[in-house]
Amino acid sequence: MAKFNIIDRRRINYPAGPVTTVSRAPDAVTHEGAPGWARDPQSELFLLASTHFVGERTFYESASARDDRYNSLVRQNAVEAPDWFAGFAPWLRTGANIRTGSWLAAAEGVHARLAAGHHGGNRQLINATLQRADEPGELLAYWIPRYGRNIPQPVKDGVADAIARLYTERSLLKYDSPRAAYRFGDVIELVRPKPTAPWRSALYEHAIARRHRRAELFRRNSLPTLLRRRDLMAIPVSERRTWLEGAVASGRAGERMKAAGMTWEALSGWLQGPWDATAWTSIIPTMGVMALVRNLRNFDEAGISDAVAEQVCARISDPAEVAQSRMFPYRWLAAYENAPSLRWGHALDKALRASLANLPAMPGRSLILVDTSMSMSDSRLSRRSTMTPVKAAAIFGVALAAKGEQVDLYGFADGVFRHEVRPGASVIEEVRRFTGRIGEVGHGTAIAASIRRTFRGHDRVFVISDMQTMGGYGDSVTDAVPRTVPLYGFNLQGYAPAAFDAGSLNRIEFGGLTDATFSMIPLIERGARAAWPWEDAETARAA
Repeated sequence: MAKFNIIDRRRINYPAGPVTTVSRAPDAVTHEGAPGWARDPQSELFLLASTHFVGERTFYESASARDDRYNSLVRQNAVEAPDWFAGFAPWLRTGANIRTGSWLAAAEGVHARLAAGHHGGNRQLINATLQRADEPGELLAYWIPRYGRNIPQPVKDGVADAIARLYTERSLLKYDSPRAAYRFGDVIELVRPKPTAPWRSALYEHAIARRHRRAELFRRNSLPTLLRRRDLMAIPVSERRTWLEGAVASGRAGERMKAAGMTWEALSGWLQGPWDATAWTSIIPTMGVMALVRNLRNFDEAGISDAVAEQVCARISDPAEVAQSRMFPYRWLAAYENAPSLRWGHALDKALRASLANLPAMPGRSLILVDTSMSMSDSRLSRRSTMTPVKAAAIFGVALAAKGEQVDLYGFADGVFRHEVRPGASVIEEVRRFTGRIGEVGHGTAIAASIRRTFRGHDRVFVISDMQTMGGYGDSVTDAVPRTVPLYGFNLQGYAPAAFDAGSLNRIEFGGLTDATFSMIPLIERGARAAWPWEDAETARAA
C-alpha cells in the first residue's frame, strides 16, 4: 500500500474564491441579526450586480436603497479598481446577462472616472456594455436628465461605436419607437457617428428624417429591408390577410417576413385583425427564442399545427439557441408554468438543462442545502415576474443534484427536509416537487443549524440562499463545516453582509441568476487560483 503518493484531504491547501470579506472575525450583522462579515468593494459589487434589477425592491431592501448602494459601489470601484472594473462591466452584460445594470454601471463608472481625472478606457467601457440596438437611446435617456446635455466625448464615442455595430435596417424597424424619448435619429444627431459604408449613411439619413416626420429617404436604393416593409404597408388592409394566406400556402411566408424585417408585434399591427394559426405560422420562422417562449400560450390558443409546434420545440431546445438567447434559467421554468399544453414540456426541460451547462459534474459526496425561508418565497425577482428566489434556488439545487455522483439535497428553513431527486427525472418536475414542500419546515433561515443537522463527512457543501441567516440558531455558518471541506455559498440576492468569511481557506461565495459563476468550482477543487469569471483561466492558473 502506498504511504506517500496518496491524497490527504487534510493537507490540501484549497485556495479561496475571488469574493472576499475584509476580516476573519465577524464585523457586521446579517439582516436577521446573526454574525456577519463585510466584503471588500469588488466582492460586494460583484454579488449585488449579478442579481440586481434596477428599480426593483427585494425582501430586505427598498428599490431606492438598493439602487443607491449599487451606484455607490459602481462609482467607487470604477475609480479605485479601474482594471477590475474594465473586465467586470462587460462581463455583467455578456456573462451574467444583466442588461440595464451593465450599461448603467458603465455610465456611472465613466462619469466617476472622468470626475476623478481618469480618461483612459472610458470609450471602450460604454461600447462594450451596449449590446442591443435600443440601449444607446436608453443610456442617453439616463445620462442627460442626470448629468446634462453636455455629453463627454468618451461617452459620445462609445455610443457611436455601439451604433456602428447595432444600428441596422432591422433594428430600426424593431426598436425605433415613437414612444421613445431618444429615438435612433436623436441618438445619431447627438453623437454624430461616422458612416463606414454607403448603406450606413443612407440609414442614418433615413432615421433622422423619420424622427423629424419628414418624408422617409431611400437614397441609392441601399435600404432593401425598409423598401420591402414600405411595399408591405402599401397593401390595402382589406387584402392583407389574403396576401398572408397566399404566402403561407406557397411556403415563402417566413422568407418574405424576414426580408421586410417584420416582427410578430409589427405583424399584429399590420394585419389589424384577429390572430390565427396562419398569422403565427407566417412569422414563427423569424421569431427569436425569447419571443417564441413568451408566446407558447398564444400558439396553443391559435391552434398552430403539430408540425409547426415541432419546429418551435426544435429551436427552443437547441443548446446554441438557448445560449444565444441569454435567458436566465428560471425563465424556462416560468415558461413551463405558463404554457397551457404539455407539448412544450420536454423541449422546455431540455432548454433548462442547456441553460445550466456550466454546472459541474461533482465527484464524491456533496451536500446541497436550498433555502425555503419566507425571504426566499414571499417576494418576486421583479414586479412583472411570477418567479420567486426560492424557485431560482431550487433550479440550481436540483440540477446540481442531478449531475453529482452522490448528492444529499435538503430544503431548509427553521428545520430541514430531505429531497430525493429521482434518476432520469426532469429538472422541471423535480423543481415543482421541491417547491411544493415550501413551509414544511418553517419559515426562518437557520443556515448553521441546518448544516450541522445534515453534514456527514461530505466532500463539499453548497448553501443556495439569500444568506441572511438568523441569530439564535447556534454558532456561525463558517464554523459549521470543517476547514478541510469547501463551503460554497451561492448568494441569490446580493445583500451586503456575508454569512461567513468568504475568501479564507475553503470558504467560497459567488452568486447570480445564471450558471456563469459555477465555472469557478472545477478550478477551485483542482487547487488552482479561483479567478473572476471574466479572467482568462490559463492566466489565472499561472498566477
